[in-house]
Amino acid sequence: MISNVVSVKQIMTTEMVTVRPNDTMEVVHRIFHTSEIHHLPVVGDDGVVVGIISKSDYYSISNAFPLFRPDLRDAANERLFKSLLVEDVMTRQVATLSPNDSLTVAAGYFKENIFHAIPIVDREGKLVGILTTYDLLSYFFNQPAFLTA
Repeated sequence: MISNVVSVKQIMTTEMVTVRPNDTMEVVHRIFHTSEIHHLPVVGDDGVVVGIISKSDYYSISNAFPLFRPDLRDAANERLFKSLLVEDVMTRQVATLSPNDSLTVAAGYFKENIFHAIPIVDREGKLVGILTTYDLLSYFFNQPAFLTA
């Protein structure tokens, strides 16, 4: 059973990699190929969340030329990534949570939607963390009820 006592801030990730709306998709390409990150919050100059890009979003663009030979496909992707901006690809309507929201609320968001990451924001909408389905699973599978089963 999910406890209402445990808050999002207790398990969220606070060390995040972010991108800006005017970054090119080349920046996103580099991040996804050099890290284990699957979701990139997009923040404005003021630190407010304005969007999010998932690895699935990235893959849908990078696989736009699957019929070409790999060398031609890669060259086409490289040109595309240099010309496309993050703001052209990002999801703009982003569900967010507060650090004080319970894990019950977070689990409900994940259950009712198809996304796998939720930016955590303060009262001004500034990014303070990110919570993923992996974070929730890791937390719950480390609980005594799961460890003794």
